[in-house]
Amino acid sequence: MLSIEKPTTETIKRTTSGSAPVSKTATVSFDGKSIDLPVTVGTENEVGIDIAQLRAKTGWITLDDGYGNTGACTSDITFIDGEAGILRYRGYPIEELAEKSTFVEVAYLLLFGELPSAAQLQDFRDHLTHYQFIHEDLRHTLQGFPPAAPPMAILSAMITAAGCFEPALMEGFDDHRTAELAARVMSRVRTIAAAAYKKAKGRPMIYPKSDLPYVANFLHMMFSKPYMDYQPDPEMVRALDQIFILHADHEQNCSTSTVRMVGSAKANLWASIAAGVCALWGPLHGGANMEVIDMLTRIHQGGESVSSFMAKVKDKTANVKLMGFGHRVYKNFDPRAKIIKTACDRVLAKLGIHDPLLDIAKQLEEVALRDSYFVERKLYPNVDFYSGIIMRAMGIPTDMFTVMFAIGRIPGWISHWREVNLNPNGRINRPRQIYTGPTNRAYVPIEQRPK
Repeated sequence: MLSIEKPTTETIKRTTSGSAPVSKTATVSFDGKSIDLPVTVGTENEVGIDIAQLRAKTGWITLDDGYGNTGACTSDITFIDGEAGILRYRGYPIEELAEKSTFVEVAYLLLFGELPSAAQLQDFRDHLTHYQFIHEDLRHTLQGFPPAAPPMAILSAMITAAGCFEPALMEGFDDHRTAELAARVMSRVRTIAAAAYKKAKGRPMIYPKSDLPYVANFLHMMFSKPYMDYQPDPEMVRALDQIFILHADHEQNCSTSTVRMVGSAKANLWASIAAGVCALWGPLHGGANMEVIDMLTRIHQGGESVSSFMAKVKDKTANVKLMGFGHRVYKNFDPRAKIIKTACDRVLAKLGIHDPLLDIAKQLEEVALRDSYFVERKLYPNVDFYSGIIMRAMGIPTDMFTVMFAIGRIPGWISHWREVNLNPNGRINRPRQIYTGPTNRAYVPIEQRPK
């Protein structure tokens, strides 16, 4: 039998900003052996039993398929309380940042831990402007992709290729150049993303403009034509800025953990970010807002009523999923959804467009918010539901949704990569496993094997 003696609060020491003092207060016992394990408590009272020495001292390891109960690191960047519906970047509530800040300012906050002064913010903006152009030779790389290439495939490959033109920044970590390196990646990823969209449409790439801020510049590169500049509407710019803010970081999710894993091998930032893009590409991670639109399309094309569809969702034998509702982390309302719903309402009112898919989305929202089945199960609309609706209304195609997610998540990925490289006790990540395959077997010559 395995037993774990619960630590007492009197003997637990808390971590503070980069340090992790511990106290041996948790005892694990199994098969006649016992070991005292240190316990770490975060600044928000999260308790973690430190098992770093468990295998060395006992031969045991823990098993946690999917890492749902495993703390892979300590981090100063983002705090989530899924039960209470709380999300904070560096201690600042997401509600305040979304209302009062900008994506560029939030990026600085995530990177360096503090809100910038006016001079620091302007300097960071200048860096973003200075590094917004990609090397002209990368245009030839872009042209090599087939017209139907997925934008996320282009994005990951182009990020890796872009690093080849930055040899001085691939040699190793230099924290004095973090602002410059972050600006290079953030700005060029945005340019690459817009170019990928143009490539898919068979249209010429549009160069960035130095007089436009970050988000407006992206919309310019997406929708301008060689003979006519797109004039971004301030309401659209603000909505997309908020989408980027809300996606800027989300603790140890799949793509962020991937960036940290790759970064632990001392891989350069370009390679680490490209790996994060590949992880985000997975439909179980970054494709949720695409699945919302796919669901709405199926309902519309099938001519099904919203009431009929929702009845199927509640029928467990029907195997029908309601996409964009509920969240693995948030057991309450997704705090980001509250913010983006307001932006969604503003955008739809401003555009005044009639889209049958958007009409269906509004009906689904109304049913879910008043039907006791969904309310009791806390299946509220999440950030993916509203962000998909906004981007569709803005004219951003569905296959670009995950690319938009990636642009927003870049500051978080860079911040985590930096945190890994600043850790003086860091080492290459190397999970263990419990082997369940065949035991020792003798080699069978091919002529003796079953035909």
